[in-house]
Parts: sequence; structure tokens; C-alpha cells
Amino acid sequence: MIAAVQAAGIEHPWAHQARVAEHALDGDSVVVATGTASGKSLAYLVPVLSRLLDGSEAPNGRGATTLYLAPTKALAADQHRAVKKLSQPLGNAVRPAVYDGDTPVEEREWVRQYANYVLTNPDMLHRGILPSHPRWSSFLRALKYVVIDECHTYRGVFGSHVAQVLRRLRRLCARYGAEPVFLLASATAAEPSVAASRLTGLPVVEVADDASPRGELVFALWEPPLTELHGEKGAPVRRTATAETADLLTDLTVQGVRSVAFVRSRRGAELISVIAQERLAEIDRSLARRVAAYRGGYLPEERRALERALHSGELLGLAATTALELGVDISGLDAVLIAGYPGTRASLWQQAGRAGRSGQGALAVLVARDDPLDTFLVHHPEALFDQPVESTVLDPDNPYVLAPHLCAAAAELPLTEEDLRLFGPACEELLPQLEAAQLLRRRTKAWHWTRRERAADLTDIRGQGGRPVQVVETGTGRLLGTVDAGAAHTTVHEGAVHLHQGRTYLVRELDLEDSVALVEQADPPYSTVARDTTSISVLETDTEVPWGEGRLCYGSVEVTNQVVSFLRRRLITGEVLGETKLDLPPRTLRTRAVWWTVTEDQLDAARINPEILGGALHAAEHASIGMLPLFATCDRWDIGGVSVPLHPDTLLPTVFVYDGHPGGAGFAERAFHTARSWLTATRQAIAACECDAGCPSCIQSPKCGNGNEPLHKRGAVRLLTELLRGAPDDSA
Repeated sequence: MIAAVQAAGIEHPWAHQARVAEHALDGDSVVVATGTASGKSLAYLVPVLSRLLDGSEAPNGRGATTLYLAPTKALAADQHRAVKKLSQPLGNAVRPAVYDGDTPVEEREWVRQYANYVLTNPDMLHRGILPSHPRWSSFLRALKYVVIDECHTYRGVFGSHVAQVLRRLRRLCARYGAEPVFLLASATAAEPSVAASRLTGLPVVEVADDASPRGELVFALWEPPLTELHGEKGAPVRRTATAETADLLTDLTVQGVRSVAFVRSRRGAELISVIAQERLAEIDRSLARRVAAYRGGYLPEERRALERALHSGELLGLAATTALELGVDISGLDAVLIAGYPGTRASLWQQAGRAGRSGQGALAVLVARDDPLDTFLVHHPEALFDQPVESTVLDPDNPYVLAPHLCAAAAELPLTEEDLRLFGPACEELLPQLEAAQLLRRRTKAWHWTRRERAADLTDIRGQGGRPVQVVETGTGRLLGTVDAGAAHTTVHEGAVHLHQGRTYLVRELDLEDSVALVEQADPPYSTVARDTTSISVLETDTEVPWGEGRLCYGSVEVTNQVVSFLRRRLITGEVLGETKLDLPPRTLRTRAVWWTVTEDQLDAARINPEILGGALHAAEHASIGMLPLFATCDRWDIGGVSVPLHPDTLLPTVFVYDGHPGGAGFAERAFHTARSWLTATRQAIAACECDAGCPSCIQSPKCGNGNEPLHKRGAVRLLTELLRGAPDDSA
């Protein structure tokens, strides 16, 4: 261990680093949940390097091995650089290698045979390593540690999938005679040991006392000013968070401040970089080259080039999606701009923590979107700074998640009754269904995979719903990048504006059958926003609670969604220039939802007549979706909603809020259990807004498929007031 400490460059380990090493070397799985830049990587590298250096534990001469899992390729690549640098004094004893979708085919065999520290991601583990486990047998037989970095990101449906992938890994390791210790790291999580145990299926020791020094962080909440423009229904319009963030990034770059601007969408990242480059070119053309965008969907060589430029200091400013939010060591970063609340306090602090990693002081600025939650937060900073981070929500027993992993496990090795304890109690109910569907067949005491196709292809663990759509330039045939299948209808439909590395393209054709979007370079003075329609039906009501005469319910629903048109909006101002119809097929989603109903008597008490009922329900739906991220570990884009003046299944006025993932993600369930607090905050956010008839800061939604029609602000306040009058102290 002394050699490992020296190799890692730790003269005097901080207390939490020493505790992690002690637990790991004693064979305890452990989660270290300390602040950003607190040396978590070094905490788990010490025991890892110790085992790799210990030749006495080398089965079949291979030596001990370690598997490192990161949620993003950028983080794995960053950690690979760090491990190579730290292990240089050890010569050939530590052989790190990245194994992911970007790894050249000719290098993969070397990684399988000789690398003893393999860095990958859950996707590659699910699709590449576990189905090919015989080729990885020597690595798995010697596996001592599994490192799971940024484990708080494994939440919702994605986290549930990863939990089952890890159970499959543990099962195969046991067959090869290995029982690896799990080392998990998270900068921001509530009850980290509980979440880590749920993720791995093992007892996990928690180390959360942060002994690392840190510089001062100045945190600003920034609300863009109102403009002279008016939006839908004459509502006042604030300057967009995108434009405001681009200006701030420009100012910081001019002053030589190394900065990253985080934005939720890929399009937003591209827009911020384009606007900043244009502003900088007016000042100094050389500065414009020092700002760029970074997002998913780029080609591997483009991502690596940007990462190198960022590390070297060649880039001063970067507009990035959350692909760079996680653990990537951007040494010397001075400021972080966050364009819109990222959905959870955990993500907020994670993004803010990218600055000041060398111990110096740093600046973080949250630029509020014109949105109910963002407006609420800049006027109620205690909701950010006086509250703990959220608990990580995941459900490995979700049948939509568990079923394909049982099939994948059976394809890897026949599934026995003894294995079922590992995968959870829901197996007993699912296995007969999988047999009936002729996916599994029981022979003697084991279940076997029956199909020719790969069982691992039954599910996409990130819930992206199919093959990515390739974005191809028509004139040259050049592949620009990819778009997730689930986002294709809204982002690369015919007529959509597509941004790629500062260049603007128009989509000429979307071929859904071949998963290709054909684009050509253009310079339109607008951006595009898709509009859709959504209907919902109740499949099963699990729980129902009386709220006075109304009802609060939770259960299973089927959602049908169809993109029907898109708007053209002027750049910077967001002014609507026109709408174009689209002809795209509908998509269905079976998921979980929370919903509430009101009676005729309640409507009379709230003075809601039939003329304003639809607008009042719609406004309450929008605002409640906007406020839910304060109470559940989600972003407003993880959830959806529908409001109906007379729903055919409830026969009453009804508002639904549902999880936007197959089988549910736990968000609607959390909403059900915190409904009184959630809807009280929703009512307060609407009532406190200074606008007259409703605006993006209270009841208008940026993703409304109906063009924010109809909406009735005062009706929503009266309706929620009456509903809450009958709410019990605890909704469940």
C-alpha cells in the first residue's frame, strides 16, 4: 500500500481517503460521498493500485484486475489520462485501457488479454463485455475491484437498468470464482449508502466526512431582464437564458477567465457557442476561436480534440451539455455558468463544482430561464441553499427493466433458481410471462434463451428507444453525428434547424425506416421548436386517496404522443415567425402517473365555470410539472402531463403528471407521496407571479404541444386552493 500511496502522489492522505482505502483493502464495498475536488479518485486508486501491484494474488499469472465504470465517455477518457500519469512510476505493473464504442477494433483484443485496469461505461458492459464473457474470462476471474464513478447519476430508469447490469456482472464473476469489491464515488447524494446498496445489491459502507481543503465559491442567481416584446397571449417576455449566458460567457472570455457554460440541450450548447463567437469576433477575431461547444452526438475524434484543447488551455470558454458535468478534471477553471436550473440540486452543485478544482476561489452563476421553477428559485434562494440534495430514486424491480435483463442473463449462462435471489423477488412473476412469450424456455432446473438474436439488444439501458438517427450532409455524404431515436421526431424532423459545431443546417428529410436525417448547410434567422399532442388512458389504479371530495391517485397509464408541427422562432428574441404542419407517426408509452380529480361541487366552490375550466386545469398542470423537480429527482423534461375537463376513465376533470420513461422512473410516485407540499408550492408559484394573465415564469410551458392554449391563471389558483383545502397532512 505504501508504494501505491507514493505512486498516487499522496504525501499525507486526507482522513476520508485513508478510510476508503482501509475498508476496500479489508474487502468491504464502500461509497465515498464527499465534495467535488475532494480527492475521491485518489481515494479509490490507492487500494486498486495496491492490488494491481500485489503479484501474489495473480490467478493464472494474469494478475489482479479492476473494472472502472463511468456514465460518460468523457469521464472515462479523463480518468484514463489520470491513471496513466499516476502509474508511470510503477512501470508495466498497471496497464490501463479504455474499452468503449470508440475503441478501435484492432485494440480490443489487447485490452481483453493484457489490460488490468479497464475503463468503460455501463452501456459497453451491457452490450459488449457481459454477452462475450468467455473472451473476458481471465479478466473476470481475476477481478478484485469494480469502481463506479459518479454513482448519483444512476437514477430513474437508467439507474434501474444499471443495477441489473451490475447483478449480471456479479453473477458471471461468481461463476468464474471472483467476488469483487465495489468502490463507488459520488460528489452529491442523499443517503449515499442506501442508494449504493440498491444499485449494487450489496451492503455498502459510507464515507461522507470530507477532510479536503477548498477555495471560496461565490454563487450568483441571475434573472434575465424583461424585454419590450410580448409572447403568446400578450405575456411579457424575458431575455432568454441562452442569450444571457452567451453574453456572460463572452464577457468572461474577454477577461481571460476560463469558463464552462452548462446548458440542458444540445441545441442550447451550440447556440451559446455561436452567439459568443459572433460577439467575440467583433472584439478580437482570435478570441472567437477560443470558444466552442461540447455535446453528445459528436464524432469521437471531435470530442477528443475538444477535451485536449480544454485541458491545454487553448480553449477559454466552452458551452457544454452534461456530458462534461461529471468528474472531468478541468484544472484551472475559474467560472461556471448554468443556463437554467438543471433539474436537481445534486446536478446544480455538481456543475458548480467544476470550477475551483485547484483550490482557488471560483464563481458559479445560475441564469434563470423564463420558467416557473427557475423564477421561484431566484426569488427563494433558501430552496437551493438551505435544502439537502435529493435522494437517488431507482427501482431495479421495475418489470419493464427486469424482464430484458433476465433474458440477457439467461443468454450469458442458463438462469437457475439460485440466481433468482440475486435479481430480486419480482422474478417469480416475470419468468412465466417470458416463457409464454417464448423468450425463455425451462429445461430441467434452468431457463434458457430461445432466440437467435442477441438478448442484450432487447433493451437500451438509457431508454433512448432504438437505433440512433444518423445526421448526414446531403452534398458530401459526410456523417455529422447522431441524434437519439427518442428525440428524432422533435429535433431532426423535416424543416428543423440543426446546429453542429457552430454551423447551421436545415433538415431536408427524416427517414425513420433507415434512421437517417439528411441536412444541408444554411443560415436561417430562426430556430425551430416542435409541437405535439398527447392523450392518456388509465390502465390500472394502484392507490387512491380522498382529498375532500376530490381524489389523488397513482397507477399505470398509456400515453400516446404525436409531433404535429413546428414553430420558427427568431434567434435571440424568441419571437414566433410561423408554424408548419408535420406528418409523423404517433408513439405510445406505458408508464406510471399521479393524477387528481375534482368534482362539480368543488368547481362551484372555486368559481370555475365551464368556459375557464380547461384553461385552469391546463395552467395547474404546467405549473405542477415545472415545480416537481423540487420534490423528485428529475428535470421537467423527464416528466409530462395531460389535463382534461372530462376524462373518459375518471368521468371528472383530471390532471395527470407522468414519468417520461417506459415502466416509470419513480418521479410520479415521489409526486404522489409529497403531493400536499408539491401542489402547495405550485399554487404559491402561480399566485406570486406579477404577471396579469400568465407567462413563462408561472403557467406557460416551453414544451407545450398546444401552444399554451387555453390557460387561465386566476382559475388555476382558485382550483388548487380548493383542492388543497381537502388535502390530508400526508398524501399516502
